[in-house]
Amino acid sequence: MRAPLNAEPPPPGPQWAVPPEGGWTADDLDTLPNLPPHTELIDSSLVFACPQTVFHSRAVSLFSRHLLSSAPPGLESVARLTIDIDRSNRPEPDVVVVRADAVESPQQTRFPAEHVLLAIEVVSDDSVTRDRETKPVKYARAKIPHYWRVENQDGRAVVYVFELEPATGAYTSTGIFHDRMKVSSPFPVDLDLTAIVSRRRAADPQ
Repeated sequence: MRAPLNAEPPPPGPQWAVPPEGGWTADDLDTLPNLPPHTELIDSSLVFACPQTVFHSRAVSLFSRHLLSSAPPGLESVARLTIDIDRSNRPEPDVVVVRADAVESPQQTRFPAEHVLLAIEVVSDDSVTRDRETKPVKYARAKIPHYWRVENQDGRAVVYVFELEPATGAYTSTGIFHDRMKVSSPFPVDLDLTAIVSRRRAADPQ
């Protein structure tokens, strides 16, 4: 059908899709056009990632590399892929440890939550509430056994470690780590957290 002669052109800039009644679903993340990289679905709403900081980039790289090398056979570490919690929630942890058989294809974009052993979030300025409050509740509800939260405190990494309590179905704190992180669960990890700080800070006299 020919457009009316007096039709106004679309306004400049990106054209965001209007959500359907009831909001977006987990499957929509793979089909919606022009979504920014690392878009998440939280409670049927799209959540866009802010520009990444050096701290965030280094933390994600350090954890994904170290966990990939230290994980026992049958487990694999993957950075920044979404996980299916339910129809309305498809968050993207910064790093996950999954069963190796969950990795089915190089084109894969998501993992079922039941295949995830550990979810790690590196907190950004825009994600504080989501990473401290919203996502842990959803990860616990999905029965992900372990959750780690990495925060930047004055240029130094602090890691908050949580484990799922079967009796309550909620996470319980099992440790807070500065400078060095050493845990035995879900498998042995011994990590120098000072590697995340900037080179200038690391070179300063102590």
